[in-house]
Amino acid sequence: MIIDCHGHFTTAPPQLAAWRERQVAAADGAGQAPDPAELVITDDDLRTAIEGNQLRLMDERGIDLTVFSPRASFMAHHIGDFEVSSVWARICNDLVHRVSGLYPGRFAMGAMLPQSPGVDPATCLPELRRAVEDLGAVSVNLNPDPSGGHWTAPPLTDRSWYPLYEALVEYDVPAMIHVSTSCNPAFHTTGAHYLNADTTAFMQLLQGDLFADFPTLRFVIPHGGGAVPYHWGRFRGLATALGRPDPVELLENVLFDTCVYHQPGIDLLTRVIPSRSVLFASEMIGAVRGTDPDTGHHFDDTRRYVDATPHLNAEQRAAVHSGNALRVHPRLAARLAAATSD
Repeated sequence: MIIDCHGHFTTAPPQLAAWRERQVAAADGAGQAPDPAELVITDDDLRTAIEGNQLRLMDERGIDLTVFSPRASFMAHHIGDFEVSSVWARICNDLVHRVSGLYPGRFAMGAMLPQSPGVDPATCLPELRRAVEDLGAVSVNLNPDPSGGHWTAPPLTDRSWYPLYEALVEYDVPAMIHVSTSCNPAFHTTGAHYLNADTTAFMQLLQGDLFADFPTLRFVIPHGGGAVPYHWGRFRGLATALGRPDPVELLENVLFDTCVYHQPGIDLLTRVIPSRSVLFASEMIGAVRGTDPDTGHHFDDTRRYVDATPHLNAEQRAAVHSGNALRVHPRLAARLAAATSD
């Protein structure tokens, strides 16, 4: 079985973006905020959005199931206030839930949170609980920088985040550390901000003792961990200089995905990071949608790279493909087990 732990609804029906444009305009003082009831997206609209896109590519690439969350760049927590984010998160989560209901064997829901700059993270708890209890979310996306590239939030080890962590531990649900759109012109969203955030999050965790307080909390750092595997010696050296444990000790709680879009990158990731801490992912259809002129294959066809790397044996490759995902997402494992028993 192949489980892609990192998918976003990047092909949502155009009605969603049109409604969001009206909401953003209202947040900027141009007119009234639209009513969520005015957004009409039918099941046929969702099927059209999924079947010719994500589902087609999953079938072509041999991916059985995707953990599917709202489009990361659309989270845009820096827009408006908490109320704006709260309404938007609810709408996006409901849509992803509907997709997982239409294709229960192919998609499992990941939720976004209604974060807002300068607002207590505990305000996200009602939506987190609704997403897990009512919608069946198996993971959530946690944005370490709701300001959109200005990094005004405290580090992930700060106690202000603890109410969210307590809920994640209670539900046994992992969080993917995933930023959203950059509104800072110095940082391209997917080419700089995403990878910067992955690296920054890991360094924050290295500097703190978060997992002493939450030994069962699990984070997935996407995009191959940003610069972390490539600069593993730097992080080990910094840990020594700071009097911190070797960063390998973080890898019981911190995992990296395989959204790395070339063979040498996957080879490095799987050579440096223990296989137990690597989850298969492609983030298709996402930031990099083109074809590599050197190979003729899509950059984001990451299964090819994972299958080809010499640094995994058959048992390790199976763990990366699905075993680790089931261990890290117990609610997904339980859901699949229940489906099998039925």
